[in-house]
Amino acid sequence: MKIREDFLPMNRPSIGEAEIAAVSDCLRSRWITTGPLCQSFEERFRGLTGARYAISITSATAGMHLALMALDIGPGDEVITPSMTFVSTINMIALLGAKPIFADIDYQTLNVLPEEIEARISKRTKAVIPVHFAGAPADMDGIMGIAKRYGITVIEDAAHAVGTRYRGTHVGGFGAMAVFSFHPIKNITTGEGGMITHDDEALEKRMRILRFHGIERDAWKRYGKGGNPEYDILEPGYKYNMPDMQAALGIAQLARLETLNARRKQIVDLYREALADVAGLDLPGWPTYPHDHAHHLFVVKIASMTRERFMERLSEYNIGYGLHFPACHRLSYIQKRYAPNPLPETDRAAARIISLPLFPDMTDDDVLYVCQAIREILQTPGGRR
Repeated sequence: MKIREDFLPMNRPSIGEAEIAAVSDCLRSRWITTGPLCQSFEERFRGLTGARYAISITSATAGMHLALMALDIGPGDEVITPSMTFVSTINMIALLGAKPIFADIDYQTLNVLPEEIEARISKRTKAVIPVHFAGAPADMDGIMGIAKRYGITVIEDAAHAVGTRYRGTHVGGFGAMAVFSFHPIKNITTGEGGMITHDDEALEKRMRILRFHGIERDAWKRYGKGGNPEYDILEPGYKYNMPDMQAALGIAQLARLETLNARRKQIVDLYREALADVAGLDLPGWPTYPHDHAHHLFVVKIASMTRERFMERLSEYNIGYGLHFPACHRLSYIQKRYAPNPLPETDRAAARIISLPLFPDMTDDDVLYVCQAIREILQTPGGRR
């Protein structure tokens, strides 16, 4: 096959004229920090998820930090999470002095298994963080049932899951806390940023205080018309508030969510059809329970050659790729500090996974080019094109 001259990245945000106009309007307003657009973005996100509260933040990492802090998680506590996740979650647990406890996953879907969570519960367990991996929902009935029986808080890692539904309910709408990401790779973006959704009035007040230096009122309330710039601090906090410039982008992106995710589904369907009969390649498995998949990532597993060689060959074809994720229980500081339990299915998947290009502005020809390249690579794994 002829090698394309331009590089096909793994991901590229879909930014249109509506997004550019929204950010420009915000800049022209001269109010660019946290203000009315953040409030509007939060309201719209509550409408999407069905959650009672939504808090805009600078990143999903910041959101996970605030969620764990608001629950007073610290030394002596354990938090159960899959190892197949981005390291930011594990870092936040460790930095608060708590201990991450890893639960194994389903090899096909890469989602954490409820029975694995239950097997890891101890008297020190304070929270569980399931990941809705690649846009497929975790088994929330099973997980919420376990959490209720043992009196454990659930924090959904919904970084991949804007548009994901489980049995008709959007993730973040189960009464638990959920943390979403708007990084440029995600289904909608604010450049950087995130959102916490939840239903707890006391946690709402505390997380909003922690989000902005411990000050109860944000800049819009303090410096807007009729605002009072005085403040007191009862507990020190952080600088995790989203600016209106980013919220403007998020509002415009959220308005396109259905269209963006529909295109992602079309791309995934084309991948699955074109790669269905390729030997040495394991396609992603879907959960068997009713769900709507957000198709954030398309993660395949290379079964007939080393991943390193496969990545080298993809590069020769000018195709980008990602790795979601290096298994956290294999990271050096985790191995040294915590001596984690065996995770056979995580290890099996972690050695094989690779994320193929997936973003709404890909063309069908882009997808078919990737598929043809994969066929050639796996048919002649040791050779050149």
